[in-house]
Amino acid sequence: MLRVLAVASVALGPQAAGWVRTMASHQLLVGPPEALRKPLSIPSRLLLGPGPANLAPRVRAAGGLQVIGHMHKEMHQIMDEIKQGIQYVFQTRNPLTLAISGSGHCALEAALFNLLEPGDSFLVGVNGIWGQRAADIGERIGARVHLMIKELGGHHTLQEVEEGLVQHKPVLLFLTQGESSSGVLQPLDGYGRLCHRYKCLLLVDSVASLGAVPIYMDQQGIDVLYSGSQKVLNAPPGTSLLSFSDKAKNKIYTRKTKPVSFYLDIKWLANFWGCDDKPRIYHHTTPITGLYTLRESLALIVEQGLEDSWRQHRETMAYLHGRLQGLGLRLFVKDPALRLPTITTVAVPAGYDWRDITNYVMDHFDIEIAGGLGPSAGKVLRIGLMGCNATRENVDRVTGALREALQRCPRHKL
Repeated sequence: MLRVLAVASVALGPQAAGWVRTMASHQLLVGPPEALRKPLSIPSRLLLGPGPANLAPRVRAAGGLQVIGHMHKEMHQIMDEIKQGIQYVFQTRNPLTLAISGSGHCALEAALFNLLEPGDSFLVGVNGIWGQRAADIGERIGARVHLMIKELGGHHTLQEVEEGLVQHKPVLLFLTQGESSSGVLQPLDGYGRLCHRYKCLLLVDSVASLGAVPIYMDQQGIDVLYSGSQKVLNAPPGTSLLSFSDKAKNKIYTRKTKPVSFYLDIKWLANFWGCDDKPRIYHHTTPITGLYTLRESLALIVEQGLEDSWRQHRETMAYLHGRLQGLGLRLFVKDPALRLPTITTVAVPAGYDWRDITNYVMDHFDIEIAGGLGPSAGKVLRIGLMGCNATRENVDRVTGALREALQRCPRHKL
């Protein structure tokens, strides 16, 4: 090819030869950015916010491996192992189980884009930001969205859900198991059975709870379950976990209209992930390195065991709560049974600006904690203990930093 270009440059003369050499018809208007001539520099921080969490060493090592082709047989083997890992952490035998090339939001959209059609009745439990997001997506699809709104810090009872099912006759109910904006843990026992009695499917968000609290997809009658990679699994953000029951699969495969997204079309993705026993057809180029790290994160929780992971998070949460109360701080969720082990919400202490506290902890200790999100903004501090970050040592570090922040940050008279 280079020899052909050289011959062409001689034949076409000096002006054309210059064009052949540069393959450009215009001068560059944007020069090379000086910032990109410098090496990448990342600070060392302890991430104890609502996510992402720090990466486990084995997961970091996987991220440094060379890529292979997304259609290579070795990559298909990795995808099959990821499916098995998802089935384990979800406690499901659903064949239609896969990973999504995108964050938890992407998995939520994949679920709703495939389950809902224009005009479908969609019942949404809203006790924080994730119910709000699900409702927003449902409206964009053209579903008839009905909200069950609870005050911040509350959960949806079986009686309230049944009243919504009777009134609105939805095809789908959305609940968040771990509401990271408020720190609430939503009970799930009995909700799937209740939905099925009214011919409704149950969709559950477990992004902030998976691996830290028990969830039994098949035994609890959950029809669609999704989660993310960046919290308890300690993998990088950018991949998510998703599974559909046979009832949910039937709803998808008997649609009257195509899903609004090709990228998230579950029929295509089911084939691509080897869920339909047919030869795999290319759908999109997966984030290969992200799948390496997701595979290793699932391997780590398999080695630890789900029950031991649940115990670890429960015990570390109890230790954190004791230390916070020892500082005179008030836990935002009143009922201990409804407190999410992964993300603890603390009422912003009177007289303080939450930004002063989070900034002080970051600037002086290189520890991330966060303020509220959505409806909880300005009301709470959020402290995350997820996966390998859920240790007593990290509790001591963050509560020590908080003690100093409360002593040094300005306190205004009310």
